[in-house]
Amino acid sequence: MKFSFSDVNQSGTIERKDFELAIEKICSLRGWKPGDPKNTETHEIMIKIWEGLRKRADSNKDGQVSVEEWVSMWNDYAQNPSAALQWQQLYAQFMFQLEDASADGTIDCDEFTTVCSSYGINPQECKVAFGKMAKGKASVSWEEFQDLWKEYFSTEDPNASGNFIFGRTSF
Repeated sequence: MKFSFSDVNQSGTIERKDFELAIEKICSLRGWKPGDPKNTETHEIMIKIWEGLRKRADSNKDGQVSVEEWVSMWNDYAQNPSAALQWQQLYAQFMFQLEDASADGTIDCDEFTTVCSSYGINPQECKVAFGKMAKGKASVSWEEFQDLWKEYFSTEDPNASGNFIFGRTSF
C-alpha cells in the first residue's frame, strides 16, 4: 500500500493535482501532445481513477486523500481483492497498458524500466524490481499482472513478487 507513488507532488496527500502531474509525465514520456487521441484518453482515464479514489477514500470530503484514508481504503481492498471497485480495476489496466509500450500483451524489463524510472526511480533498481516481479521470466502477461496487482495491495510479505510492480526494491 505504497502511498508515495501516487503522491506525485510529494505534498503528503493525494489530490487531483497529483493526477494532473502524472498525466503530464505519462504523456511526455510517450510523446503524446495535447489534442492527440492518446493524450485525451490518458487524461480521461486518470481523472476517472482520481474521481473513484476520491469518492471511496476521501472520508472527510476535503478533496484530498490522506495517508490514513489511503491505508483504510486499501485495507478494505485487501480483505477481498476479487471485489475490486471499477476505478481500481481501471487503474490496474491503465498501469499495465502504460508499461506495455509495444502493445503486445506483455511487459518486458525495458518497458517497465522506462515507465518506473520516469518517476525518479533509479533504472538499475527498476531492473532488479522487474526481475523480482517477473520471477526471473522475460515478461509479465496481463493475467500475471492482475495477480501481482492484487498481491501488492493485499500482502503482508515484503518479499512478495507483487510488491515490486512500481519499480522499487525498498521502501
